[in-house]
Amino acid sequence: MKRKLMAHLVAGYPSNQTALTVARALVAGGADILEIQLPFSDPSADGPAIQTACTQVLSRGYHTADGLSFIAQIHREFPEVTLYLMSYGSLVYTPGVEEFCKRACQAGISGLIIPDLPFDCDEGLTAACKANGMINIPVASPSMSPERLHELSHAGFPYIYASLRVGITGTQTVVDDTTLAFLQKVSEGGSKVYGGFGISDGKQAEALCTSVEAIVAGSVFVRLIAQYGEDPDRLSAAITAKASELSGK
Repeated sequence: MKRKLMAHLVAGYPSNQTALTVARALVAGGADILEIQLPFSDPSADGPAIQTACTQVLSRGYHTADGLSFIAQIHREFPEVTLYLMSYGSLVYTPGVEEFCKRACQAGISGLIIPDLPFDCDEGLTAACKANGMINIPVASPSMSPERLHELSHAGFPYIYASLRVGITGTQTVVDDTTLAFLQKVSEGGSKVYGGFGISDGKQAEALCTSVEAIVAGSVFVRLIAQYGEDPDRLSAAITAKASELSGK
């Protein structure tokens, strides 16, 4: 059974050409959404794989404008694929929230995921997204108090990104009754839920698929890039195979 997959990749990692190869392989493997991360030097939740990828890209002097150009290239090639931009508040705030949202929209982005801007103190992000035809996708965490989680789930956001456990990305997540109960709470106000953090195989994806709008996976693809990045053909095959496993394509 085909499952909806949101696949995460870091813009420009390890090179623009290889990142484009990865994007193409993800789409070939059944990814419905690409969550493209702008590299950032001090991530708050990224595990070693993604943090290392960001550091490597930034060492080339990579800027926000480079990431947006990369995104625009993907949008031109895959106009039917939904593109979300994931980054951190500093990159949004520096040029101004309105200006950043305008530039993201022009690149083909449909929504922003900015984990360190809380849903109720977002520097105007939700309004700026709306003004530019995008959506703000806030992040829910199991560490939230029941009261705050209830407030978020009933705040009227069309989508919420649910991190399936506390901690950093990349380490293995066990999908159990506690996980599913958390997802139920996130969705109880009517928001559709994207669920990720530590998803790396089809068994996990199958356990999640009836509780989320889409399964989110990222570090698993970054690790494949690190393993096969010197061989484009093997890399493309490995990324496509893993995306197919997660999406059930």
